Amino acid sequence: MGRGKLRIYLGAAPGVGKTYAMLSEAHRRVERGTDCVVGFVEHHSRPRTEVMLHGLELIGRRELEYRGSTFTEMDVDAILARRPAVALVDELAHTNVPGSRNAKRWQDVEELLQAGIDVISTVNIQHLESLGDVVETITGVRQRETVPDEVARRADQIELVDMSPQALRRRMAHGNVYKPDKVDAALSNYFRPGNLTALRELALLWVADRVDEYLQEYRGEHNIRTTWQARERIVVGLTGGPEGRTLIRRAARLAEKGSGGEVLAVYIAASDGLTSASPKELAVQRTLVEDLGGTFHHVIGDDVSDALLEFARGVNATQIVLGVSRRRSWQSVFSLGVSATVARESGPDLDVHIVTHDEAAKGRRLPVARGARLGRSRIIWGWLTGIAGPALLAVLLNQLVPDLGLANDMLLFLTFTVAAALLGGLLPALASAAFGSLLLNYFFTPPLHEFTVSDPKNIVAIAIFVGVAVSVASVVDLAARRTHQAARLRAESEVLSFLAGSVLRGEDSLDALLERLRETFAMQSVVLLERTGEVEPWTTAASVGTGAVSRPEDADVDLPIGDNMALALTGRVLPAEDRRVLGAFAAQAAVVLDRQRLVDEAEKSRELAEANRIRTALLAAVSHDLRTPLAGIKASVSSLRSDDVEWSDDDRAELLEGIEDGADRLAALIGNLLDMSRLNTGTVVPLIRETDLDEVVPMALGGVPEDSVDLDIPETLPMVAVDRGLLERAVANIVENAVKYSPAGQPVIVSASALANRVELRVVDCGPGVPDEAKDRIFEPFQRHGDAPRGAGVGLGLAVARGFTEAIGGTLAAEDTPGGGLTMVLTLPIAGDGPPVPPELPTSAVT
Repeated sequence: MGRGKLRIYLGAAPGVGKTYAMLSEAHRRVERGTDCVVGFVEHHSRPRTEVMLHGLELIGRRELEYRGSTFTEMDVDAILARRPAVALVDELAHTNVPGSRNAKRWQDVEELLQAGIDVISTVNIQHLESLGDVVETITGVRQRETVPDEVARRADQIELVDMSPQALRRRMAHGNVYKPDKVDAALSNYFRPGNLTALRELALLWVADRVDEYLQEYRGEHNIRTTWQARERIVVGLTGGPEGRTLIRRAARLAEKGSGGEVLAVYIAASDGLTSASPKELAVQRTLVEDLGGTFHHVIGDDVSDALLEFARGVNATQIVLGVSRRRSWQSVFSLGVSATVARESGPDLDVHIVTHDEAAKGRRLPVARGARLGRSRIIWGWLTGIAGPALLAVLLNQLVPDLGLANDMLLFLTFTVAAALLGGLLPALASAAFGSLLLNYFFTPPLHEFTVSDPKNIVAIAIFVGVAVSVASVVDLAARRTHQAARLRAESEVLSFLAGSVLRGEDSLDALLERLRETFAMQSVVLLERTGEVEPWTTAASVGTGAVSRPEDADVDLPIGDNMALALTGRVLPAEDRRVLGAFAAQAAVVLDRQRLVDEAEKSRELAEANRIRTALLAAVSHDLRTPLAGIKASVSSLRSDDVEWSDDDRAELLEGIEDGADRLAALIGNLLDMSRLNTGTVVPLIRETDLDEVVPMALGGVPEDSVDLDIPETLPMVAVDRGLLERAVANIVENAVKYSPAGQPVIVSASALANRVELRVVDCGPGVPDEAKDRIFEPFQRHGDAPRGAGVGLGLAVARGFTEAIGGTLAAEDTPGGGLTMVLTLPIAGDGPPVPPELPTSAVT
């Protein structure tokens, strides 16, 4: 049974018509004979959407009890039992009521897909996990219900449901989205034109990136190398010189001229794969291109022009930005240069921009770090120069100047031998010397056109020519190789310096290190493998690139790191001289992995220490604070049961009151302990609803004497988006703490006011107050200011209050009361900042 397919209707904002589009698609499929059912659709009392449910089979919802209320959720078991071909599941980011099969609806959808059922769902752009901070910055509303981006990206189809901000606002004004009494607040807050425009742009860009991924996959599968100009991608060719900054800025300006433009800066290194440019300058240019929103790439190739064009076509680039050559004018006689070659070979699908700069024609000041190995093209040119050059010279001398003189002829032939040594190394030079001596003997030494020499002086001359040619070729080749080796060692030292610097800086990103290794050696993938024993299977500690292997023996290059760790690279076979630098990378990778694990272990140890501290404090609380009310209850009960004393009605009532007070104290203590446990384990799930403070706050005052609090909650306050139960517990703990420390006859003042997009609830007491340095500490578990024995608490009230407040999206802080005392400021979000939430939903899901 195959996996089902997921189709998502993505909306830029609530009300654009995602659910309507999903139901329309369901009707089309039903008309074609597809078995389609409605697993869960929320129409929010919108008439046009509700009508679309007619004619579709609806799966009954599952009812769940939570906090004394009944909620309905999608019945996953019923859908699995029904096994339709297609199921409609609205609101992919929805959080299920506690007690449901899964915590999130997207997890329910994953079960349906695993069962082979196709699913059509909806989600808004603001509910994508990676965009939560961006959406909060734009709208001022934090979305608590999110879906991981990877879940949406794995969808087989994503369709954007789009609508202009003006059209959406007209739809809302006509009452097609929210009830009339909520429209004005929504239009003036969340649904402002600027907010809607920004959300629309986010949705368009996100979908465009997803479409681009599809396009890259298609081009790769079909081996398409030509450029498809779907969007502007501008490749900047860098040499490591100072002109790179000018090129990057010019490319960024070109990208800004069209929406969605992308800048990719690429540095082409020599074929040995080691950096030949200034690492400091490249680091500056990497930072610059990333600050401008582009990406930096390190590519290795024998021919810079070919490698640059290959990279540009591989990323489907539309433009290439290059600088005017830094070579001297006379150097253009020997080759066109990278810029001219790229412009000539780019073809009609790539536009090439040649940008002038201050370094043009000033010559290259950066040494080129070539490896000791010569490229194939250079060796071929060396052999052609060493063999074809003397032959062509012999023909020209015979035809044009046959009487130039043997000494001059030897010098001309020696020139080609030296050139062959410079280009192809020692072997082409030796062959050139031998071949040149034969040509000198045959064409220019009497008797002519014979391989004999009549004059002994000529024999000595030819022998000297061969000796000089071989000596010069050897010296030239040795000097070239020493230069290459020095450049290679310099490049290696730069890489090793980078690794040493990363150790000193404490960089601990293993993926970044492996990515640097992959780019340095132009590999396809790099994976760090480890195992627990020699006979145990290998596991992947970290990997980058594509086509990573799972065993060292399957890699093109593998390097053991100790007994049970190995570095495996795929892409090409590296020469032996690269093993030293590779070994340094491997050692650093092992160090980084160990550091990461030590950090994780330290964090776990910290958590264990904190848990042990809380456990110790809890034992102390149990041994003292819980035992005190128990002792009082025990003494009162024992007194009442005593037959030796005849208790009066007043005495009996006093003892019963003591028992009741002790039980209340025990209940409060145990309740705070349980609440703190829920906060520590992350099991607090708020049920956000629109709430009036004047309905919640009075209920929170039941645990304090009636005359101990002055309440001032205006009825004109806007509604807040909170969990009523959690807010009531938080307020109760704050007020009880204030009453406990407030002087007799000084009531605690509880007032509320609206400020901008929030409501502030202030609990003011005139007690001893708290020093500034202790204001944050009083919210920690098991903290009692001054360790005063007053009261029966264990120091959890304020900790629980802050935990519950933050769980419902508010804040709790302590301030000084003018004239002495402490003021607790509880800040809550106004419900009007976002779209209203239907009361039957368990969280603030926005559809």
